[in-house]
This record gives sequence, C-alpha cells and structure tokens, in this order.
Amino acid sequence: MDSTSTRRRATRAKLYEAAVTLIAEQGFSATTVDEIAERAGVAKGTVYYNFKSKTELFEELLRFGVGLLTASLQSAADETAEHDGTKVEALDAMIRAGLVFIDRYPAFTQLYVAELWRTNRAWQSTLLVVRQQAVAVVETVLREAVEGGELSAEIDIPLTAAALVGMVLVAALDWQSFQPERSLDEVHAALSRLLHGRVSGR
Repeated sequence: MDSTSTRRRATRAKLYEAAVTLIAEQGFSATTVDEIAERAGVAKGTVYYNFKSKTELFEELLRFGVGLLTASLQSAADETAEHDGTKVEALDAMIRAGLVFIDRYPAFTQLYVAELWRTNRAWQSTLLVVRQQAVAVVETVLREAVEGGELSAEIDIPLTAAALVGMVLVAALDWQSFQPERSLDEVHAALSRLLHGRVSGR
C-alpha cells in the first residue's frame, strides 16, 4: 500500500472519530462540517476532499463502524472453530466480541442504535444493508448449530440472530449508562447464562 492511501486512511479514521463524537454529543443536524474538521485537526477542505457531504461522511462512518463489528464477530467465530469449539461456544465468543467492540466504541454504538429506529434518513438503506451483514454472521453460526444438532431445529434463525445482536447492543449500552461499575466479564457472564438457557435455574 502506498503512503498516499495510508495517509488518506488515517485522515478518514480521524474524521470518523471526530464525527461520531460530535454527532453523539449534539445530534446530526446540529453538527457542522467546520466542527468536524476542527475536532479532527484538519482543514475544512480535507473533509470535502474525502467525502462529498456531511451525509456521505456519516453514511461511510456507519459502513466503517458496522464493518468493524461484523469483522470482530466473524473473527470470534473463526477462532472458536480453529480450537474445535462448539457452535454454541462460538456464539458465546461472539457475544463477548460484541461487548468488547461496544466498550471500545461506545459513541458509535449509541449512534448506530439510535439511527436503526429512524425512518426518514438518507442513509436508511445503507444502514439496513450493514445491519444485515452483522446479523448474517450470527445467522450462519446458528444455522450450523441447528444442522449439527446443538440447537433445536424449531428455532427461528433470522429472529434469534437479530435477538442475540439486539441483546448485546442494548445490554452493553445499559451497562455503560447505568451500571458502569460492572466489569466486562460480569456482563458477559450474565448474557452467557441467557444464551445457555440457565436463567430459569435448572
């Protein structure tokens, strides 16, 4: 990779970080390109050199962020498979990977969850596509778990995958907002019990 593309990547990463922090603090409409450039420590023209508009910047930010989440979920599943773990163990590892991601990128996660429920945004179709990419990774492991007899054939795979992703997102945001004294291990242990069906005490 040449130095120009490396530099451009680094600039984009700075712009994503500045944008996600500002938008999480004050909302999309209230955030200006000037503020994003200032927070990133670059000239305003640099923003427009990399992105046609603030909307395109935000759209690419969503792609980038959910892409990182999807990659971390896939990596957790792959690592479990390499160690001959079960598919349920892979799902457990993916829950932990999701929590680690959210702990590392809390502002992005808040934005992503908020934007999922809006219907009038220019980037709605992009958001649906990237959401499906993340959920599809979980669907694949669930399907393999059903095929291998680890999970009941009666489970609704798309809905269960969405529920698992949603559980991690909402539980992690609740942890950070209302129970920050808890450790990542504690939160993971609680969600792991849900996954393994041990909440009933049986």
